[in-house]
Amino acid sequence: MILVLSGCASWDCTDITAERGKAGVRVQVVDTDGRPLGVTAAVVDWRLEPHPQLPSEGDQVRFRFRFDGADAYSNPAVDACAVDKERVTLGCRTIHSTQAFGPADDPLTGDDWLAVEHPEQVAGVLLIPNDQSYDGRTCAVDIKDGGGMHPPESPGRGDQL
Repeated sequence: MILVLSGCASWDCTDITAERGKAGVRVQVVDTDGRPLGVTAAVVDWRLEPHPQLPSEGDQVRFRFRFDGADAYSNPAVDACAVDKERVTLGCRTIHSTQAFGPADDPLTGDDWLAVEHPEQVAGVLLIPNDQSYDGRTCAVDIKDGGGMHPPESPGRGDQL
């Protein structure tokens, strides 16, 4: 018995990385196609101080953020980066809207820390508008169901925003 499959073609799996949006103190969160999600993320404030669990390591960047328009099911996420006066990244991390469970008078706020080597160089904290919550399969992981548009890579130290 010989089995012949007609009309079968190889899968054409392609991973595409979205273009990184313009960083700012207040951004409209966008999906991988660049469409607004109806969510705004903003840096409320930031300051340098020792982390309470690692005081011997000196000052780090403590920042407060706010997500407006997010719901418990969507959980959008953006990259937050400490930058110098020329917008060069000194340290970044991804923050999720579900981390915003601030005090009763402002439950949409949250706070987090950014570890940087030279805290004296920090001039601000910026957010990148691309939603980082999408965790789709890549072609390398799943040739059949992977591929498509993926969020941009998170910035590394030294990247210009």
